[in-house]
Amino acid sequence: MIKRNILLNPGPSTTTDAVKMAQVVPDICPREKEFADLMKGFRRDLLKTVHADPETYSAVLFCGSGTLNIDVCINSLVPEGGKVLVVNNGAYSARAVEICEAYGIAHINLEFPVDALPDLELVERTLAANPDVRLVHTTHNETGTGLLNPIREIGAIAHRHGAVFSVDTTSTLALRPIDVERDNIDFCMASAQKGLQAMTGLSFVIGRTDVIRASAAYPRRSYYCNLFLQYDYFEKTGQMHFTPPVQTIYAAMEGLREYFAEGEQAKWARHTRVFNAIHEELDALGFRDFIRRDLQSGLVVAALCPDDPNWDFMKVHDYCYERGFTIYPGKISGTNTFRLCSLGAIDESDIRDFFVVFREALAATGVSAPVRYRD
Repeated sequence: MIKRNILLNPGPSTTTDAVKMAQVVPDICPREKEFADLMKGFRRDLLKTVHADPETYSAVLFCGSGTLNIDVCINSLVPEGGKVLVVNNGAYSARAVEICEAYGIAHINLEFPVDALPDLELVERTLAANPDVRLVHTTHNETGTGLLNPIREIGAIAHRHGAVFSVDTTSTLALRPIDVERDNIDFCMASAQKGLQAMTGLSFVIGRTDVIRASAAYPRRSYYCNLFLQYDYFEKTGQMHFTPPVQTIYAAMEGLREYFAEGEQAKWARHTRVFNAIHEELDALGFRDFIRRDLQSGLVVAALCPDDPNWDFMKVHDYCYERGFTIYPGKISGTNTFRLCSLGAIDESDIRDFFVVFREALAATGVSAPVRYRD
């Protein structure tokens, strides 16, 4: 029996023993046909997580974290003379802006407050005024705040203006139900350690095959992170262009098998139970949300740190960590928050057990409960 830790951070997530043990396999060279066949089936099955038609969409695997996927889409999907519009209301959309800057790609950083939805009319006006925008990018669930962006509406606007729409779905794919055609998504992305409840080191982009093929004629801004090069190598050889994370892929395949066994709606219902339990327990202790509850994704709770002189996040973290629970600091500039997330192979009972320990941590560090705020 492997010690079970409950990770309430936004990824990597708690995994099952079956996923952990899936990595213990006979050694195999990843250039063998047997392994290529496994990856072919895995790529096909990934499409099902977002209801993507295999005649229209392809899944392309990469070795890396979720940020690599953003890099891949930004650097690969902008033709010569084209521009990127980043709908930016959080740390992860801001990361896409930084990637544009790093490659010297012309872009518009359409920035909104991190605790509010984007102004869709402004998105529309910006695209109308900039017909050279060829790629619109945003983040589905901004995990710094837990805010859920209206991707279906943004995608429809992008398409009205002839732009491709890419969405960072790293912390929603295989968590919240997604349908790429219904949600107007041309490209989405994730890494195995979040919704699939598997291991770090494997990321993937799911996108329109016709756009991927067209991008062969676009400027090649990266070698390792070029979407067409990786797609083309898979199509010609069945293999990754470079050495794949073999054991991580076996774990991801088990995670995907567990996803289908649980079912899309049942899995989302479980994450919702966990999310609601987190809120119920935080409410009982007097904690406040950073953003309005109706804007939240159902996957991340960003709670305001209390105005108590004894509050010390790291002391509370360490108390919980020593007892098998991981909590996470905030990611909002100028505001002290911490995050509790509903990702992973956990259920409501794990949250109830966690809050027993969390209450002990508050008491042990001298924080009054219910917690207090100045206003």
